[in-house]
Amino acid sequence: MTTEKIIEQILSKHPEISREEILEKLEKEKKKTAGLIADETLMRMIAAELGVETSRETSMPTLSIVDLVPGLNDVTVVGRVVAVFPPKTFKADKSGKVASLLIADKNDIFRVVLWNDKTNLIESGKVKVGQIIRFSHGYTKENRSGRVELHIGDRGEIETDPQDLQAKDYPTISKFTTKIGEITRTYKNKKVNITGTVKELFPASTFKRQDSSSGKVMRFTLADETGEIPVVVWNEKVDDIEKTLKRGVGLQLVNAKVKKAMREGLEIHVDSRTYVEAVAPKKKLLKIADLKEGLNRVNVEGEVATKPLIREVKTSKGELVKLAVFELKDETGTIWVSAWRKHADTTGTLEVGDKIVIKNAYVKKGFGDQREISTKSTTSIIILSKNRG
Repeated sequence: MTTEKIIEQILSKHPEISREEILEKLEKEKKKTAGLIADETLMRMIAAELGVETSRETSMPTLSIVDLVPGLNDVTVVGRVVAVFPPKTFKADKSGKVASLLIADKNDIFRVVLWNDKTNLIESGKVKVGQIIRFSHGYTKENRSGRVELHIGDRGEIETDPQDLQAKDYPTISKFTTKIGEITRTYKNKKVNITGTVKELFPASTFKRQDSSSGKVMRFTLADETGEIPVVVWNEKVDDIEKTLKRGVGLQLVNAKVKKAMREGLEIHVDSRTYVEAVAPKKKLLKIADLKEGLNRVNVEGEVATKPLIREVKTSKGELVKLAVFELKDETGTIWVSAWRKHADTTGTLEVGDKIVIKNAYVKKGFGDQREISTKSTTSIIILSKNRG
Protein backbone atom coordinates (compact mmCIF):
# COMPACT_ATOMS: atom_id res chain seq x y z
CA MET A 1 0.00 0.00 0.00
CA THR A 2 1.35 3.42 -0.94
CA THR A 3 1.73 6.48 1.29
CA GLU A 4 -1.26 8.11 -0.45
CA LYS A 5 -3.53 5.14 0.30
CA ILE A 6 -2.54 5.22 3.96
CA ILE A 7 -3.38 8.96 4.08
CA GLU A 8 -6.79 8.20 2.58
CA GLN A 9 -7.33 5.54 5.24
CA ILE A 10 -6.51 8.04 7.99
CA LEU A 11 -8.81 10.70 6.49
CA SER A 12 -11.71 8.26 6.24
CA LYS A 13 -11.52 7.53 9.97
CA HIS A 14 -10.53 11.04 11.09
CA PRO A 15 -12.38 13.56 8.89
CA GLU A 16 -11.52 16.24 11.45
CA ILE A 17 -7.85 15.99 10.41
CA SER A 18 -6.80 17.67 7.17
CA ARG A 19 -4.42 16.24 4.58
CA GLU A 20 -2.08 19.16 5.27
CA GLU A 21 -1.90 18.27 8.97
CA ILE A 22 -1.01 14.67 8.13
CA LEU A 23 1.68 15.76 5.68
CA GLU A 24 3.03 18.24 8.23
CA LYS A 25 3.26 15.42 10.79
CA LEU A 26 5.05 13.28 8.21
CA GLU A 27 7.63 16.04 7.65
CA LYS A 28 8.24 16.33 11.40
CA GLU A 29 8.83 12.58 11.65
CA LYS A 30 11.19 12.68 8.67
CA LYS A 31 13.27 15.38 10.35
CA LYS A 32 13.23 13.47 13.63
CA THR A 33 14.55 10.33 11.94
CA ALA A 34 17.02 12.24 9.73
CA GLY A 35 15.49 10.75 6.58
CA LEU A 36 16.66 7.23 7.50
CA ILE A 37 13.18 5.70 7.34
CA ALA A 38 10.98 5.58 4.24
CA ASP A 39 7.86 7.78 3.99
CA GLU A 40 5.58 4.76 3.76
CA THR A 41 6.99 3.30 6.98
CA LEU A 42 6.61 6.63 8.81
CA MET A 43 3.06 6.99 7.54
CA ARG A 44 2.20 3.55 8.88
CA MET A 45 3.55 4.63 12.27
CA ILE A 46 1.42 7.80 12.16
CA ALA A 47 -1.66 5.72 11.29
CA ALA A 48 -1.02 3.43 14.25
CA GLU A 49 -0.66 6.43 16.59
CA LEU A 50 -4.05 7.71 15.42
CA GLY A 51 -5.64 4.36 16.09
CA VAL A 52 -6.24 3.51 12.46
CA GLU A 53 -6.58 -0.23 12.10
CA THR A 54 -4.49 -1.42 9.20
CA SER A 55 -4.94 -4.52 7.17
CA ARG A 56 -2.28 -7.21 7.06
CA GLU A 57 -0.95 -5.50 3.97
CA THR A 58 -0.29 -2.36 5.98
CA SER A 59 0.86 -3.97 9.23
CA MET A 60 3.90 -2.47 10.87
CA PRO A 61 7.09 -3.38 9.04
CA THR A 62 10.00 -4.95 10.86
CA LEU A 63 12.82 -2.43 11.22
CA SER A 64 16.50 -3.25 11.12
CA ILE A 65 18.39 -2.37 14.29
CA VAL A 66 20.56 0.15 12.43
CA ASP A 67 17.45 2.07 11.32
CA LEU A 68 16.22 2.74 14.85
CA VAL A 69 16.34 6.31 16.18
CA PRO A 70 14.85 7.82 19.36
CA GLY A 71 11.22 8.88 19.40
CA LEU A 72 9.65 6.14 17.26
CA ASN A 73 6.33 4.58 18.25
CA ASP A 74 4.64 1.29 17.39
CA VAL A 75 7.95 -0.27 16.37
CA THR A 76 8.49 -3.92 15.38
CA VAL A 77 11.98 -5.43 15.72
CA VAL A 78 13.25 -9.00 15.39
CA GLY A 79 16.52 -10.37 16.73
CA ARG A 80 18.32 -13.30 18.34
CA VAL A 81 18.70 -13.01 22.12
CA VAL A 82 22.39 -12.81 23.06
CA ALA A 83 22.03 -11.71 26.72
CA VAL A 84 19.30 -11.74 29.38
CA PHE A 85 19.32 -9.59 32.55
CA PRO A 86 16.99 -10.46 35.46
CA PRO A 87 14.14 -8.15 36.53
CA LYS A 88 14.60 -5.49 39.21
CA THR A 89 11.94 -3.73 41.22
CA PHE A 90 11.77 0.05 41.46
CA LYS A 91 9.77 2.63 43.38
CA ALA A 92 8.85 5.98 41.90
CA ASP A 93 5.35 7.46 41.67
CA LYS A 94 4.35 3.84 41.18
CA SER A 95 6.31 0.72 41.98
CA GLY A 96 7.07 -1.74 39.25
CA LYS A 97 9.59 -4.08 37.63
CA VAL A 98 12.02 -3.66 34.78
CA ALA A 99 14.24 -6.15 32.94
CA SER A 100 16.32 -6.03 29.80
CA LEU A 101 17.95 -8.19 27.19
CA LEU A 102 20.28 -7.76 24.22
CA ILE A 103 19.28 -8.92 20.76
CA ALA A 104 21.24 -9.14 17.52
CA ASP A 105 20.29 -9.03 13.87
CA LYS A 106 22.72 -9.19 10.94
CA ASN A 107 23.83 -5.59 11.54
CA ASP A 108 24.20 -4.88 15.24
CA ILE A 109 23.39 -5.62 18.89
CA PHE A 110 20.57 -3.71 20.59
CA ARG A 111 19.06 -3.41 24.08
CA VAL A 112 15.37 -4.13 24.69
CA VAL A 113 13.79 -2.98 27.97
CA LEU A 114 10.76 -4.84 29.36
CA TRP A 115 8.40 -3.19 31.84
CA ASN A 116 6.19 -4.64 34.60
CA ASP A 117 4.15 -7.67 33.43
CA LYS A 118 6.41 -8.16 30.40
CA THR A 119 9.27 -9.09 32.76
CA ASN A 120 7.36 -12.29 33.63
CA LEU A 121 8.67 -13.85 30.42
CA ILE A 122 12.19 -13.62 31.78
CA GLU A 123 11.29 -14.69 35.32
CA SER A 124 9.48 -17.75 33.98
CA GLY A 125 12.43 -18.72 31.78
CA LYS A 126 10.42 -18.43 28.56
CA VAL A 127 12.96 -15.99 27.13
CA LYS A 128 16.41 -17.55 26.78
CA VAL A 129 19.72 -16.78 25.12
CA GLY A 130 19.72 -18.12 21.57
CA GLN A 131 16.01 -17.63 20.87
CA ILE A 132 14.71 -15.50 18.03
CA ILE A 133 12.09 -13.04 19.24
CA ARG A 134 9.75 -10.58 17.54
CA PHE A 135 8.95 -7.44 19.57
CA SER A 136 5.90 -5.48 18.38
CA HIS A 137 4.25 -2.19 19.40
CA GLY A 138 7.37 -0.92 21.16
CA TYR A 139 8.78 2.60 21.36
CA THR A 140 12.35 3.86 21.15
CA LYS A 141 14.24 6.06 23.60
CA GLU A 142 17.79 7.30 24.01
CA ASN A 143 19.55 5.99 27.12
CA ARG A 144 22.09 7.82 29.28
CA SER A 145 24.92 6.64 27.07
CA GLY A 146 23.29 8.12 23.97
CA ARG A 147 22.32 4.71 22.57
CA VAL A 148 18.86 3.90 21.28
CA GLU A 149 16.79 1.32 23.17
CA LEU A 150 13.48 -0.37 22.41
CA HIS A 151 10.97 -0.30 25.28
CA ILE A 152 8.13 -2.81 25.57
CA GLY A 153 5.31 -1.64 27.82
CA ASP A 154 1.65 -2.56 28.28
CA ARG A 155 0.85 -2.34 24.54
CA GLY A 156 3.92 -4.31 23.55
CA GLU A 157 3.82 -7.86 22.25
CA ILE A 158 6.55 -10.50 22.42
CA GLU A 159 6.60 -13.56 20.16
CA THR A 160 9.26 -16.21 20.73
CA ASP A 161 10.63 -18.30 17.85
CA PRO A 162 8.21 -17.02 15.15
CA GLN A 163 7.48 -19.72 12.58
CA ASP A 164 7.69 -17.30 9.63
CA LEU A 165 11.37 -16.47 10.25
CA GLN A 166 14.57 -18.24 9.22
CA ALA A 167 17.08 -18.86 12.01
CA LYS A 168 19.98 -18.46 9.59
CA ASP A 169 19.06 -14.79 9.12
CA TYR A 170 19.86 -13.98 12.76
CA PRO A 171 23.50 -14.54 13.79
CA THR A 172 24.73 -15.65 17.18
CA ILE A 173 26.99 -13.55 19.38
CA SER A 174 30.05 -15.09 17.68
CA LYS A 175 29.59 -12.69 14.74
CA PHE A 176 30.12 -9.75 17.08
CA THR A 177 32.92 -11.24 19.19
CA THR A 178 36.35 -9.61 19.26
CA LYS A 179 39.54 -11.62 19.70
CA ILE A 180 41.58 -10.52 22.71
CA GLY A 181 44.64 -9.89 20.54
CA GLU A 182 42.65 -7.42 18.44
CA ILE A 183 41.84 -5.14 21.39
CA THR A 184 44.05 -2.07 20.95
CA ARG A 185 43.90 1.57 22.11
CA THR A 186 41.24 2.26 19.48
CA TYR A 187 38.86 0.17 21.62
CA LYS A 188 39.34 2.36 24.72
CA ASN A 189 35.97 3.20 26.37
CA LYS A 190 34.12 1.04 23.82
CA LYS A 191 31.90 -1.98 24.42
CA VAL A 192 33.16 -5.41 23.34
CA ASN A 193 32.09 -9.05 23.39
CA ILE A 194 34.87 -11.53 24.11
CA THR A 195 35.22 -15.25 24.80
CA GLY A 196 38.13 -16.90 26.57
CA THR A 197 39.38 -19.10 29.39
CA VAL A 198 40.15 -17.94 32.93
CA LYS A 199 43.93 -18.14 33.26
CA GLU A 200 44.53 -16.43 36.64
CA LEU A 201 42.06 -15.62 39.39
CA PHE A 202 42.42 -13.24 42.34
CA PRO A 203 40.18 -13.10 45.43
CA ALA A 204 37.43 -10.49 45.69
CA SER A 205 37.84 -7.51 48.01
CA THR A 206 35.61 -4.75 49.40
CA PHE A 207 36.20 -1.00 49.39
CA LYS A 208 34.57 2.16 50.73
CA ARG A 209 33.13 4.77 48.39
CA GLN A 210 33.19 8.52 49.10
CA ASP A 211 29.59 8.33 50.33
CA SER A 212 30.68 5.67 52.89
CA SER A 213 28.82 2.89 51.09
CA SER A 214 30.65 -0.37 50.40
CA GLY A 215 31.64 -1.75 47.02
CA LYS A 216 33.15 -4.99 45.80
CA VAL A 217 35.77 -5.74 43.18
CA MET A 218 37.39 -8.87 41.76
CA ARG A 219 40.05 -9.43 39.09
CA PHE A 220 41.00 -12.29 36.80
CA THR A 221 42.88 -12.82 33.55
CA LEU A 222 41.03 -14.03 30.46
CA ALA A 223 42.92 -15.67 27.58
CA ASP A 224 42.17 -16.92 24.08
CA GLU A 225 44.42 -18.17 21.30
CA THR A 226 45.41 -14.58 20.38
CA GLY A 227 46.40 -13.25 23.80
CA GLU A 228 45.24 -12.43 27.31
CA ILE A 229 43.78 -9.41 29.11
CA PRO A 230 42.96 -8.41 32.72
CA VAL A 231 39.27 -8.33 33.66
CA VAL A 232 37.84 -6.23 36.52
CA VAL A 233 34.42 -7.18 37.94
CA TRP A 234 32.43 -4.67 39.98
CA ASN A 235 29.89 -4.79 42.82
CA GLU A 236 26.81 -7.03 42.43
CA LYS A 237 28.34 -8.72 39.40
CA VAL A 238 31.01 -10.14 41.72
CA ASP A 239 28.30 -11.93 43.71
CA ASP A 240 26.68 -13.16 40.48
CA ILE A 241 29.76 -14.90 39.07
CA GLU A 242 32.15 -15.48 41.98
CA LYS A 243 31.03 -19.09 42.52
CA THR A 244 31.32 -19.85 38.80
CA LEU A 245 34.86 -18.61 38.40
CA LYS A 246 37.86 -20.90 38.63
CA ARG A 247 40.95 -21.48 36.54
CA GLY A 248 40.24 -23.16 33.24
CA VAL A 249 36.57 -22.10 33.04
CA GLY A 250 35.46 -20.78 29.66
CA LEU A 251 33.63 -17.43 29.81
CA GLN A 252 31.67 -15.34 27.35
CA LEU A 253 31.41 -11.62 28.17
CA VAL A 254 28.76 -9.60 26.33
CA ASN A 255 28.64 -5.80 26.56
CA ALA A 256 31.83 -5.40 28.60
CA LYS A 257 33.85 -2.17 28.45
CA VAL A 258 37.49 -1.60 27.51
CA LYS A 259 39.33 0.82 29.79
CA LYS A 260 42.90 1.97 30.31
CA ALA A 261 44.60 0.03 33.09
CA MET A 262 46.00 1.93 36.08
CA ARG A 263 49.58 0.97 35.29
CA GLU A 264 49.79 0.27 31.58
CA GLY A 265 47.84 -1.38 28.79
CA LEU A 266 44.11 -2.06 28.67
CA GLU A 267 41.66 -4.05 30.78
CA ILE A 268 38.05 -5.22 30.50
CA HIS A 269 35.44 -3.94 32.98
CA VAL A 270 32.37 -5.99 33.88
CA ASP A 271 29.38 -4.42 35.66
CA SER A 272 25.62 -4.91 35.99
CA ARG A 273 25.09 -4.20 32.27
CA THR A 274 27.49 -6.97 31.24
CA TYR A 275 26.23 -10.47 30.54
CA VAL A 276 28.55 -13.26 31.71
CA GLU A 277 28.03 -16.90 30.76
CA ALA A 278 30.15 -19.96 31.36
CA VAL A 279 30.90 -21.77 28.10
CA ALA A 280 32.72 -24.94 27.23
CA PRO A 281 36.25 -24.06 26.11
CA LYS A 282 36.92 -24.82 22.47
CA LYS A 283 38.66 -28.14 22.10
CA LYS A 284 42.15 -27.66 20.74
CA LEU A 285 42.96 -29.13 17.34
CA LEU A 286 46.31 -30.91 17.30
CA LYS A 287 48.67 -31.10 14.36
CA ILE A 288 49.45 -34.58 13.06
CA ALA A 289 53.15 -34.17 13.90
CA ASP A 290 52.18 -33.63 17.57
CA LEU A 291 50.18 -36.85 17.88
CA LYS A 292 51.87 -39.30 20.23
CA GLU A 293 50.99 -42.88 21.08
CA GLY A 294 48.71 -43.05 24.12
CA LEU A 295 47.06 -39.64 23.65
CA ASN A 296 43.32 -39.70 24.38
CA ARG A 297 40.47 -37.28 23.54
CA VAL A 298 42.37 -36.15 20.46
CA ASN A 299 40.93 -33.59 18.01
CA VAL A 300 42.57 -33.26 14.60
CA GLU A 301 41.76 -31.65 11.26
CA GLY A 302 43.15 -32.81 7.94
CA GLU A 303 42.71 -33.83 4.32
CA VAL A 304 41.97 -37.37 3.19
CA ALA A 305 45.13 -38.63 1.47
CA THR A 306 44.00 -42.13 0.40
CA LYS A 307 40.65 -43.61 -0.55
CA PRO A 308 39.19 -45.43 2.51
CA LEU A 309 39.29 -49.22 2.35
CA ILE A 310 36.34 -50.90 4.06
CA ARG A 311 36.38 -54.45 5.36
CA GLU A 312 34.80 -56.58 8.07
CA VAL A 313 36.95 -57.53 11.04
CA LYS A 314 36.32 -60.04 13.80
CA THR A 315 37.02 -58.64 17.26
CA SER A 316 38.57 -60.53 20.20
CA LYS A 317 35.00 -61.17 21.40
CA GLY A 318 34.13 -62.80 18.08
CA GLU A 319 32.01 -59.85 16.92
CA LEU A 320 32.07 -59.05 13.19
CA VAL A 321 32.33 -55.25 12.72
CA LYS A 322 33.06 -52.79 9.91
CA LEU A 323 36.41 -51.03 9.69
CA ALA A 324 37.45 -48.23 7.32
CA VAL A 325 41.16 -47.45 6.98
CA PHE A 326 42.58 -44.36 5.26
CA GLU A 327 45.44 -41.89 5.50
CA LEU A 328 44.97 -38.32 6.77
CA LYS A 329 47.40 -35.46 6.13
CA ASP A 330 48.01 -31.87 7.14
CA GLU A 331 50.93 -29.49 6.62
CA THR A 332 52.95 -31.30 9.34
CA GLY A 333 52.67 -34.91 8.19
CA THR A 334 50.43 -37.95 7.62
CA ILE A 335 48.82 -40.60 9.84
CA TRP A 336 46.60 -43.66 9.35
CA VAL A 337 43.04 -43.59 10.62
CA SER A 338 41.04 -46.63 11.71
CA ALA A 339 37.32 -45.81 11.73
CA TRP A 340 35.25 -48.50 13.46
CA ARG A 341 31.58 -49.50 13.24
CA LYS A 342 29.33 -46.47 12.55
CA HIS A 343 32.39 -44.38 11.73
CA ALA A 344 33.25 -46.82 8.93
CA ASP A 345 29.94 -45.89 7.28
CA THR A 346 30.65 -42.16 7.75
CA THR A 347 34.13 -42.33 6.25
CA GLY A 348 33.42 -44.99 3.63
CA THR A 349 32.17 -42.39 1.13
CA LEU A 350 35.14 -40.05 1.56
CA GLU A 351 37.25 -39.16 -1.44
CA VAL A 352 40.88 -38.06 -1.67
CA GLY A 353 41.00 -34.30 -1.03
CA ASP A 354 37.97 -34.17 1.29
CA LYS A 355 38.62 -32.15 4.46
CA ILE A 356 37.43 -33.54 7.80
CA VAL A 357 37.66 -33.02 11.56
CA ILE A 358 37.97 -36.00 13.91
CA LYS A 359 37.02 -35.27 17.54
CA ASN A 360 37.52 -37.32 20.71
CA ALA A 361 39.60 -40.13 19.20
CA TYR A 362 42.79 -41.72 20.55
CA VAL A 363 46.26 -42.49 19.21
CA LYS A 364 47.73 -46.01 19.36
CA LYS A 365 50.43 -48.16 17.77
CA GLY A 366 49.06 -49.73 14.61
CA PHE A 367 50.29 -52.00 11.81
CA GLY A 368 54.07 -51.96 11.44
CA ASP A 369 54.38 -50.05 14.72
CA GLN A 370 53.11 -46.90 13.00
CA ARG A 371 50.97 -44.37 14.86
CA GLU A 372 47.31 -44.40 14.00
CA ILE A 373 44.18 -42.54 15.04
CA SER A 374 41.47 -44.92 16.21
CA THR A 375 37.83 -44.05 16.77
CA LYS A 376 35.62 -44.98 19.73
CA SER A 377 31.88 -44.79 20.36
CA THR A 378 32.07 -41.15 21.48
CA THR A 379 34.18 -40.04 18.50
CA SER A 380 32.63 -37.66 15.98
CA ILE A 381 33.77 -37.18 12.38
CA ILE A 382 32.70 -33.99 10.62
CA ILE A 383 33.11 -33.46 6.88
CA LEU A 384 34.19 -29.84 6.39
CA SER A 385 34.31 -29.81 2.60
CA LYS A 386 34.20 -32.18 -0.36
CA ASN A 387 36.82 -32.21 -3.09
CA ARG A 388 34.96 -31.03 -6.20
CA GLY A 389 37.98 -31.43 -8.47
